[in-house]
Amino acid sequence: MKHERGVLSIDAVYRNFDLWVSRNLGHFPDLQAVYAYEDGALETFREASRRGIKCIYDLPIGYYRAAQKIYAEEAVLEPEWAPTLTGLSDSKEKLERKDEELSLADTIIIPGSFVKGTLDMAPGVKGLIKVINFGAPAPCVGAGVKDRKKKLRLLYVGLLTQRKGLSYLFKAVDKLGDSVELTVVGARLFLGYCKSLEDALSRHRWIPSLPHEELLKEMRSHDVLIFPSVFEGFGLVILEAMSQGLPVITTANTAGPDIIQDGVDGFIVPIRSSEAIVEKLELLMDRERLDDMSAQAVKKAALCGWQRYNSDIVAAVRDALGGARP
Repeated sequence: MKHERGVLSIDAVYRNFDLWVSRNLGHFPDLQAVYAYEDGALETFREASRRGIKCIYDLPIGYYRAAQKIYAEEAVLEPEWAPTLTGLSDSKEKLERKDEELSLADTIIIPGSFVKGTLDMAPGVKGLIKVINFGAPAPCVGAGVKDRKKKLRLLYVGLLTQRKGLSYLFKAVDKLGDSVELTVVGARLFLGYCKSLEDALSRHRWIPSLPHEELLKEMRSHDVLIFPSVFEGFGLVILEAMSQGLPVITTANTAGPDIIQDGVDGFIVPIRSSEAIVEKLELLMDRERLDDMSAQAVKKAALCGWQRYNSDIVAAVRDALGGARP
């Protein structure tokens, strides 16, 4: 597969780094554990297992067999969006690497309950699974108080792919017409052409990329984040948006259910349902309700800082080492 080869391929870079690390483990005789990410762990884990070193695996997104099932369904349900589903083009070799990495892991760190559920489809998993949610930036003071315009200002942030449920987002916005305005922040990372995507981008405000601080500022100028992913790992923009005073409409196939109290600081909707998105947006056209949920979103984000994530990672590593200090 072209995307897995070549000097600029992230897959090739990962494989080369993995091989280099595996060849250098012997230089660290007191090494107790190795920590590696999906697609970049196989050779390191093989050598670490041979040496009796613990293997800690970071899996940032749902298991690939579950992903392929959903992608295949999307290609049938929304065929015009199929060119954006790059996960269907991974080679057999790459997929087999993922399975062996998982089977060698003593501890598997994942970002949310949805990812944990997808591991039911993975063969040979023996490691202890730890769910550790990502963190939120510091909440913006006064983020929950905004000058509300007549139109509801909607925001989407993420890759421009059907994995993120984009067709359902655009259908929902089209149904609401002039009562809302949408900003899309995200880049195309797929080869080929998707006419439906290009048509949608031409109808709405589109920003291909923003530095992080500028993204947070952009969030503060909107009312609601819509993140309708059909397959996700966590969805860091959920907490980022909440920290800036945006209630979030997202699906159960993200970390939304781990974070959001449905109807209080955001909404959880079914995947593939533009109708459910429309229903929740109509509720948020009640400006009093929007203001209340905005304030609640900021409060929730304040409980989910990166310090909590750091402490949970340290605790997971310590557990992997049998309680010893890492």
